[in-house]
Amino acid sequence: MGPTDQQPHDTGTARPLVRPPLLFLGGLILGLILDRVLPLPPALQADLTHWMAGGALIILGGAIFAAGVRNFSQAATPVPSTQAVRTLVTTGIHGLSRNPIYVGMFLIYVGIGVAAASPWILVLVLPIAIIMRYGVVAREEAYLVRRFGDAYRDYMARVRRWL
Repeated sequence: MGPTDQQPHDTGTARPLVRPPLLFLGGLILGLILDRVLPLPPALQADLTHWMAGGALIILGGAIFAAGVRNFSQAATPVPSTQAVRTLVTTGIHGLSRNPIYVGMFLIYVGIGVAAASPWILVLVLPIAIIMRYGVVAREEAYLVRRFGDAYRDYMARVRRWL
């Protein structure tokens, strides 16, 4: 799945500030709690249209997420950023986005917010995006540059971070 010919230089891990699934789950739980204790004016109505739109985002996000996980699995490299990467994966969905698993998580998260007509879940997407960008992705990118050097720099130049 596009493994680099270059030998890895670093056997550590990215050391993200938070595990992304926990961040998104925490955002969902906090958003639902805030909807109850500090309600915002409803921006959405939970009707069939929002269920369909939210469901479509969830399905699309799930498909992108699954494609990213499958790419890593086929390359025999672990998905959790708390484990050392074995191979630089640059093909398949990773040829379109350097972070398709996170793109999928964002789409699932927003889809749940839309389907649940939850203003707080949607408001919390901004702080989640900031934490993901600087507390997770920046650390992963620095780690991958240390680990794969020019091969990862070339990949960064060719493929967008998100979409």
